Parts: sequence; structure tokens; C-alpha cells
Amino acid sequence: MLILPAFAALAASFGWATGIVLAQRPARMIGAFEFTRIQLIACAAILSVICSLLGYWPTVAWSHWPAFTVSICFGILLGNLAMIECLRRGGPRRTELLLSLKAPIVAVLAFLWLGETPSILDLAGAGVALCGVCLAIFFGGNEASESDEIRGSMTSVVLLGVAATAFQGFGFLIMKPAMLAGTEPLAASAIRLLGAAFVISLLALWPARVFRSQARMTPALLGRTILPGFIGYGISSSLLLYAFAMTDAGVAAVLGSLSPVLVLPILWMKEGQAPRPQALVGAVLAVSGTAFILLF
Repeated sequence: MLILPAFAALAASFGWATGIVLAQRPARMIGAFEFTRIQLIACAAILSVICSLLGYWPTVAWSHWPAFTVSICFGILLGNLAMIECLRRGGPRRTELLLSLKAPIVAVLAFLWLGETPSILDLAGAGVALCGVCLAIFFGGNEASESDEIRGSMTSVVLLGVAATAFQGFGFLIMKPAMLAGTEPLAASAIRLLGAAFVISLLALWPARVFRSQARMTPALLGRTILPGFIGYGISSSLLLYAFAMTDAGVAAVLGSLSPVLVLPILWMKEGQAPRPQALVGAVLAVSGTAFILLF
């Protein structure tokens, strides 16, 4: 395995872990809807420019527009709103752990929708990942950590995290035919973000309190809102795409799924509070289960 692609996949995981830690405070300040709206608009613009410079638009299989539409509404819009609300209520550690269930949830969706039968090893990996998530969420909390503070009930945090993971997984899965038709992954991401940014901007015109920012927007707060999205959608996604292109896809996927583990030392450095052993063991089990599904 080449060193540079492996490093790129690891850097992608580190980028996502860093981004979700940076996103917690501005998300709590302005609310899930406004935070998601700003990120989608900014990141859609960034990826659109990149795709234009690289000439990726002609690769888009426009005949699969129904899949794009469903993926935009469920995978991007509802998935991101649920993820940000989970982040606001449960913190970055719990959110990353719940998002690590994407591989087993996608496997279940593929079985129900596409008839793809999971192997015994797939089921074993899903079980290991689920055990790790449960251990870390219910027994790995650090009361002294500001990021681990729960706003609301633990049940709502788990439901939001599972909903976000299911929506995002379904959004990826339904895009499979379009990707097999030759659509460049970066172009597909740009179209999904552009569509979601358009829809959420239309929703923002509705004069409802839930669609309004909960804090006065300043240039500093705007920058702190856009930065995590740029790290995730712009830098980390590009690094992982490079890793997929240059090395084994299974290895790249596993190295790109280490954010539940990497978020722990980032929070440690940020707050000076060491993670509890249960949180570390749970995160390792969650990533190990994902690796089992992706590699075997």
C-alpha cells in the first residue's frame, strides 16, 4: 500500500474529527437550521468551483435525476439537519460514534432495497460496531467535559444520530446507479449540495421562528460556521477521493472512518480532559466493526 494515499485517508478522518469539534459551538449558538443553511450554501459554492476547474460536469449522468432528487432531500438536507441537531444536543464524540454506524445501516438498507445479502462476517462486524457505540455512549461520558454536556435527553441524541446516519446512508446508496454510469464523485457531491442549498434557502423564506438564527450573525461567527464545512466537504472529501483512487478501496474506507477515535485526542487537547477508558474502548470497537464490514 502506498504511503501517500494512506496518509491522505488518515488526514481525511482527522479533518472530519476536527471539523465536528469546531462545529459544536457555532451550531449551538445559531441553531441547526441556520447552521446547516450557511454550510450548504458555502460548501456548494466551493465544490462547484472545484468541479468547474477540473471539468467534471460532463461526467454527470443526468438521466438519474430522480436519484439525485431523493438523495438531496434525504441524504443531504434531512441527514445534515439531524446530524447538526445531534451535535448540538450530544456533542461531537457521541455524534461521531453514531455516524460510525453508517456501514451496518447501509448494509441493512442494501439488503431491504437491493436484495444484497450480508455475510456472517458483515453481521459480526455490525454487532461489534453496535456494541462499541453503546459502550461509549452510555458509559463513556465525561461529566467534566463541556463537549460531553447533554442538552435534552439521551434518547433524543441517539434517535437523531441514528436518523442522520440512516438518511445519509440512504442518500449514498440511492446514488449507486448514477455513480456506476460514470458520474464523478466530486460532481455528484456538488450537485447534491447545490440542490440542498437551493431547497433549504427556499425553506428559509418561510417566516417561522425555527428557521431564524438564534444569535446575531457576525463576521467571526460566519467564519466559524463555514470553516468546519470547508474542512469536511472541501478538504477531507477530496483527500478521501484521492485515497480511493490511488489505493485499495476497502483500506481507504477504513482509514477514512477513524474519526470516532481521532476525535478523542482532539477533545483532550481542546479541553484538557482525558477521555474515559469506556469511550476509547467503545470508539475502537466501533471502528473495528466498520473495518470488518469493509474489508471482509
